[in-house]
Amino acid sequence: MPDQSILLTIAILGGTGKEGKGLAYRWAKAGYRVLIGSRTPEKAQATAQELLKRLGGEAHLEGLSNVEAAQKADIAALTVPYAAHRETLESVKSALLGKILVDVTVPLVPPKVTKVQMPPAGSAAQEAHEILGEEVQVTSAFQNISYEHLLHDEPVECDVLVCGTSKEARAEVLKLVTAAGLTGWDAGPIENSVVVEGMTSVLIGINKQYGGTHAGIKITGAK
Repeated sequence: MPDQSILLTIAILGGTGKEGKGLAYRWAKAGYRVLIGSRTPEKAQATAQELLKRLGGEAHLEGLSNVEAAQKADIAALTVPYAAHRETLESVKSALLGKILVDVTVPLVPPKVTKVQMPPAGSAAQEAHEILGEEVQVTSAFQNISYEHLLHDEPVECDVLVCGTSKEARAEVLKLVTAAGLTGWDAGPIENSVVVEGMTSVLIGINKQYGGTHAGIKITGAK
């Protein structure tokens, strides 16, 4: 168990969905204080209790509104569907000032989710940066990790690429990747998130064509 004195409080905004639950499970298990955020606090509280039970009661989990979770956190992760991306960000903008946001959102446009369709800003993460402004460090990560992996304890054979507005922010998020039991790579500036986010549609297409459920990526040849 990591030293509790150095651990951050993490808010997972829109954390009642599958990906949010998976990240909450991993980080709470690692010893972090995790705040599940939702537009409906009661739903967030139910999710926190569900995960606490799964972890045998040995975790720091709490369900709150998105705004309350963002206010109380040191760092926040956004795990909402793209349709709720802008609305959620605008609602927590002031609460995130001076903090790091990990944007897990993929700009999928149903029904053609296997087709890469990026927003005018270039990517969801770049859109988040435009909305939140320069006082929030925005990073992009975890888009290519299946929630099915996250909610189980076996090793995950899929790497995490982290893009972001500063090397310092990316370094902090890479610590969270490691805490979640995953292998992370600094993938450079936030503009590179277009590649990582777009890869999700490619992986969904591979799953559909070849009968899989959790295709991922692995970096090879690096030291």
